[in-house]
Amino acid sequence: MTLNIEQIRKDFPILERTTHNGARVIYLDSTATSQKPVQVIEAMNEYYRRSNANIHRGVHTLA
Repeated sequence: MTLNIEQIRKDFPILERTTHNGARVIYLDSTATSQKPVQVIEAMNEYYRRSNANIHRGVHTLA
């Protein structure tokens, strides 16, 4: 099985950027912060738009 690097890069929006000299961004430091694929970003966005609430602190529907 061969990895399709270009297809993988499409899942990570930050990898569309280029550096000041036009080189494509390559991100290898996964120790401090891992980059999120677009699918995770969209899921997090959906959560914060529709479901975010404090749990067990209210009597409203979202609690």
